[in-house]
Amino acid sequence: MKKETQIVSLGRDKKWTKGVINPPVFRASTMLFETMEEMRFATKNRANGEMFYGRRGGPTHFAFQAAIAELEGGVGTALYPSGSAAISGALLSFLKAGDHLLMVDNAYEPTRSLCDGLLAGFGIETTYYDPMIGEGIKELIQENTKVLFLESPGSITMEIQDVPTLSQIAHDNEMIVMLDNTWASPINSRPFEMGVDISIQAATKYIVGHSDVMMGTATSNEKYWDQLRENSYLMGQCTSPDDVYLASRGLRTLGVRMAQHEQNALKVANWLATRPEVDHLRHPAFESCPGHEFFKRDFSASNGLFSFVLKEGNLKSVTALVENMHHFKMGFSWGGYESLILGVFGIDKLRTATTWDSKKPLIRLHIGLENVDDLIADLEAGFDRFNAAL
Repeated sequence: MKKETQIVSLGRDKKWTKGVINPPVFRASTMLFETMEEMRFATKNRANGEMFYGRRGGPTHFAFQAAIAELEGGVGTALYPSGSAAISGALLSFLKAGDHLLMVDNAYEPTRSLCDGLLAGFGIETTYYDPMIGEGIKELIQENTKVLFLESPGSITMEIQDVPTLSQIAHDNEMIVMLDNTWASPINSRPFEMGVDISIQAATKYIVGHSDVMMGTATSNEKYWDQLRENSYLMGQCTSPDDVYLASRGLRTLGVRMAQHEQNALKVANWLATRPEVDHLRHPAFESCPGHEFFKRDFSASNGLFSFVLKEGNLKSVTALVENMHHFKMGFSWGGYESLILGVFGIDKLRTATTWDSKKPLIRLHIGLENVDDLIADLEAGFDRFNAAL
């Protein structure tokens, strides 16, 4: 069954939906039991979808968790109040004082801040590595290395990693492989077939798809599911059933939205490739993007998020480009129906294992569901302002 078909039907088991098409919003904190036997049964089976306590979830949560786990190819999915919470929840479920973490150098900025702040304070050492390191990762593995963390494509600069090779090396050294898989969403890659142990999504992005819910997911294989589930529960991680309902509803249209995001973004990217101001594209579907060969091998499609690098520019000219747009708006996050633009400076200050040419500004775009001609006209006017200011 194709994933576009799966997302329509997954998570709609009658034990959760009671026959309703969309799993209803089931709000509850306390579950009541008539007998000691019922309470003991619920306690014993609390990890298996038995109603026990609100923080464990209810039918709304269970239906969504089942859908995400099956789509990504895992055994179970834990829910968190944000994508960052999913990352921290997954890492803290497996790392302890004295452990060593290998973190990709182009990781999402809050992930890096987590490693340099909270994890360091807990006595967990982090080594950053070049996302394109491949088999060279062997040289960085220590006796106490516990987790290899991937993000592919990488945040902002979009490098695609050789996930199967890195995963195999990690497993040969008894390490856990975690992947921030948000860019692909649950439908454009198969992380567990590539050797990933835990796949993390900022469901805030494409799963929800409407820029109105914060949520994260971490889907695990069988080996690590019990530990991820129980430690996340001990850390108090839980989500609102109302938010889960919106995420579940967004999931049903994920296939058609992703296809349109991809189509629109490719048209904009091809137009940008003709612009004299553009040095190169950082779009995984283009050869100019590092790791493009891995994208062709490991992904079934692209989406609306990519970057491009300018040949030259400064704060004044980039500000002129990104301000006063009609359709592109400035804002963090992505994955909604709207188009976004960011002028990114200081990438070189967020790298320790790799370098970045700070003289060439980077622009990150999220291409939404607007008419592409309108978006291109908006960017063209932005380039006129850019050139005038430059």
